[in-house]
Amino acid sequence: MSSPLPHYLNTGEVAEYLRLKPRKVYDLVRQGQIPCTRATGKLLFPRSSVDLWLMKHLEGDSREGDSPPEVLAGSQDPLLDWALRESGSGLATLCQGSGDGIQRLLAARALVVGSHLLGADGRYNVPSELGLGGMSDLVVLHWVQRTQGLIVAPGNPCGLETITDLAREGVRVARRQEGAGAHRLLARLVEQAGIAMSALALASRPAMSEDDLALAVHHGEAEVGLGAEAAARRQGLDFIPLHQEDFDLLMRRRSYFSEPVQRLVSFARAERLRHQAEALGGYDLSRHGEVRFNA
Repeated sequence: MSSPLPHYLNTGEVAEYLRLKPRKVYDLVRQGQIPCTRATGKLLFPRSSVDLWLMKHLEGDSREGDSPPEVLAGSQDPLLDWALRESGSGLATLCQGSGDGIQRLLAARALVVGSHLLGADGRYNVPSELGLGGMSDLVVLHWVQRTQGLIVAPGNPCGLETITDLAREGVRVARRQEGAGAHRLLARLVEQAGIAMSALALASRPAMSEDDLALAVHHGEAEVGLGAEAAARRQGLDFIPLHQEDFDLLMRRRSYFSEPVQRLVSFARAERLRHQAEALGGYDLSRHGEVRFNA
């Protein structure tokens, strides 16, 4: 039995894998046609990216008129925001929650979608549960695992520690909009704690992003909100960790090979991303770049 292929292939291995001569592989690299990276002067080919590249060419290129706008929709993530800027990807952002992003992906009104939607079985971003089971060219690329928890004012003046504390009198809870991954997680945690959502003093207006929710706490509009650790740190707030979640990027297979996405993906392989993740806090990049689903 042959041993499994490594995560990264060298030039000889990728040539054998694709049944090409090494010279042809070098030609593809020179033309920028095949995904690769350089490490200590050597070419390395991420196997999952090579698989996507192969599938794209087996299917044939789509017509130019079918291409969605160069927009990243869905959920916001501080590390992703930073990577989009630093990579020069050129992707515009329209982050109004995971649910909104899914609808834009289905309607071809977004190139990429950030999502952290929790399914009934505890898994994240399951295509069939998102209404994407019929998308024959869907790719789900793991971005990060991140920590979600209670965002509170410095010093945690209300002494909040658990989800049950959110139902205490005088505690205003900042919230995300319906369809956002954080709102779905809040509803799940509240249900598991045996509390009715109606028992919470929810803010009248929803926060449209992780940063907006943290700012609501920062400005005293709420005592607490459920959000990402990185968003809390960015506003100088305290944080009580509660849950680990998967944040993924969803797109059509052909979109993965678009210039904006390739700029982002190539940049994200550099050590700078890991240093920034450590500085922001609350991130686990051990599965970063893993293809979680390839229709």
